[in-house]
Amino acid sequence: MLTHALGCLGAALSMSLSWPQVFKSCVRRRTTGLSGTASSLGVALPIGWITYGLLSGEHIQIVTNVVTGSAGLAILVALLATQPAMRAGRSLRLSAAAAALVIAPVLLSGLAAALPGVRASQVAPLLGIVLAGVSVVSAIPQPLALLRDRHQDLSGLSPARWRIGAGAAASWLIYGLGTAQPAVWASAGVGLASALIVCAVLHLRRETTPATAPAGIGAARWRDSVTTRTLAMAGV
Repeated sequence: MLTHALGCLGAALSMSLSWPQVFKSCVRRRTTGLSGTASSLGVALPIGWITYGLLSGEHIQIVTNVVTGSAGLAILVALLATQPAMRAGRSLRLSAAAAALVIAPVLLSGLAAALPGVRASQVAPLLGIVLAGVSVVSAIPQPLALLRDRHQDLSGLSPARWRIGAGAAASWLIYGLGTAQPAVWASAGVGLASALIVCAVLHLRRETTPATAPAGIGAARWRDSVTTRTLAMAGV
């Protein structure tokens, strides 16, 4: 009973976690600080987990990832629309390569499940292992980008999104352990670590920036962000 409740809690938090970022990226047109690779995986991974849910009969995965995938797509479109650098050849290749890590196994899993004598439930664990591995990779770009550049503008990141993400990951971690699904608890564990790092960075920089920033820099950044937003169109 508790495991099922945690699964429902994880699903509810997962479906709501991206919408603060959608509001900031699509409505307010603020995307600075977002990772292009992480954003592309924010679309590809839900597709993978939807497929996993179809193969394994985990309907909670299907519903959850339809919603999160839609939000991820909105954020990616907003990022590409507002950040010209993300539309450059190298950035696009990196994002496409990251998405291919998920899409290729999904297609192969679908083909394997369609073969005579192969049950979908046999294919699901293999796809789950791949998705768990990619989830580990997808959790790295955003915190790594924040840790590598300590002067990066973080105005495009939504603290609420990462706080909710930490709660969702913790719920999925316990749910995966309780239902003996290694793919779920492994990916959730890495996601929890990633979310906690981002939350810590956002909290620490929010405390230190007002005290250390020279007068005038905030106004200059504000003017730059207004210029950027007026040139952009929103739409992960």
